[in-house]
Amino acid sequence: MPRPFHLMAKPIGPKCNLRCTYCFYLEKDALYPGEWEWAMSEEVLRSYVRQTVECAPGPEVAFTWQGGEPTLLGLPFFEQAVAIEKEYARGRQIENSIQTNGTLLDDAWCEFLERERFLVGLSVDGPAELHDAYRLDARGGPTHAEVMRALGLLKKHRVEFNTLTVVNRVNSAKPLDVYRFLKEASSRFMQFIPLVEPTPDGAGVTEATVPPRAFGEFLVAIFDEWVRRDVGRVFVQHFDVALGIWYGLPSATCVFAETCGRAMALEHNGDVYACDHFVVPEHFLGNLVETPLAEIVERPEQRAFGEAKRDALPACCRQCDVRFACNGECPKNRVAGEPGLNYLCPSYKLFFRHIAPQMRAMAKLLRKGRAPADIMDGDGLAALLRGRARGCPSSSGKRSSARSRRRGR
Repeated sequence: MPRPFHLMAKPIGPKCNLRCTYCFYLEKDALYPGEWEWAMSEEVLRSYVRQTVECAPGPEVAFTWQGGEPTLLGLPFFEQAVAIEKEYARGRQIENSIQTNGTLLDDAWCEFLERERFLVGLSVDGPAELHDAYRLDARGGPTHAEVMRALGLLKKHRVEFNTLTVVNRVNSAKPLDVYRFLKEASSRFMQFIPLVEPTPDGAGVTEATVPPRAFGEFLVAIFDEWVRRDVGRVFVQHFDVALGIWYGLPSATCVFAETCGRAMALEHNGDVYACDHFVVPEHFLGNLVETPLAEIVERPEQRAFGEAKRDALPACCRQCDVRFACNGECPKNRVAGEPGLNYLCPSYKLFFRHIAPQMRAMAKLLRKGRAPADIMDGDGLAALLRGRARGCPSSSGKRSSARSRRRGR
C-alpha cells in the first residue's frame, strides 16, 4: 500500500465558463488536441474512485474536484460520482470537496452539496473593484455579483464553504479591504494564494503577478488584525499552518513542506501528472485506467520530483533563519533568477519573521493546554512573551476541527 497521497481530480479538464486573466489552466487543452468530449467517462470515474479507496491508508477517503470549472459537468455527473463512492466505500468515511467560481450554482446544486456534505471552495478575490480586476466572464465582463449570489445560496442552504483568494498586483495593495470584506461575507476559513505567473518567454512575470514583497506585506497586515481580534473565530490557512510548524508539527500544506510530490493531478481521461502546477508532458506519470494508481504514485521520477524541492535549494535558503517554516515554498514560484530561489523570498522572510513572537506564544499556550485565542488577552500575551504564562486552561476560542483543504483555484 502506498504512502498517503492526494489526487486532485479535474473531471472536465481545463474547460471553464470564465476567462480570468491570470488563469494558468485554460491553456492545458493543448495537451489534448482534437479533444471534443471534455468529461470524465464512467470508466475513468469508477477506476479513480475504486483505486483511491483501495489505496487509502486510513478510515477517511478524500475526493477533491477542480477544473477548469467542474460544475460545467452538471449535477448528474456528481450524483453519479457520489453513488460510485458509496458503492466502493466499504465502511470508509467519504469526504468530498469542490472548488468553483460559483456562477453556475443554484438551489438544486446547493441542496445536493448540503445533503452530501461537500466542502465548497468559492473563488473570490475581495470586493467588486478588486475581484473584477482579473476575474472576468467569457465576454470580458465582471463576475463579482454572480459570485456573491452563489455565496448567498451556500449560506441559505447551510453548505460548508471556504473562500479562496488569488493575491495579485491589484488586491495585494488592499489587504484589510479584502480581509474585512470576506469576514463580512461570513467566510471563516480563508486561503490566500499568491499569483506568480511567468511570461511566456520565461524572462519575467506578467503584469498581474503580485510584487515580490507585496504578498508578505499583505499577510502581515491581515495577521496583525487577526491576532488582535479573530484568533479562534477566523481561520486563515497561512496562519494555521505556521502555528502547526511552530508547535513542532510537519507542514499541513505541500508548499511549506521540506519535500513534495504527494499531491498529484488527475485529468479528465485518467492521465496523472506530478502536480496541478506541472501538468506538462515531462511530468506525466501514467494513466490510471492502464496502470495501477498505487504504482503511478510511487514511480521513481515522482519521488525525484518531490525531493528536488529540497535538493535544489540555493545556499542562501539553506542558511536562512526561516527555512524551517518556508522550505523554499512551492517550486513553481522559483523563478527569481538565481536557480532554486523563490520569487516570493522577500515576502516569506518578512512574514515569518514578523509573526514569530506571536507564534511562539500561541505554541506555548497549546503546550499548556490553553487555546491559541487566549493570545488576544493582552496581559496574558505579555506574560507569555516574558516566559511567565499564567492561569488554568481556557475553553474560549478553541481551534476549529472543521475540514480544510490543501489549495484551490
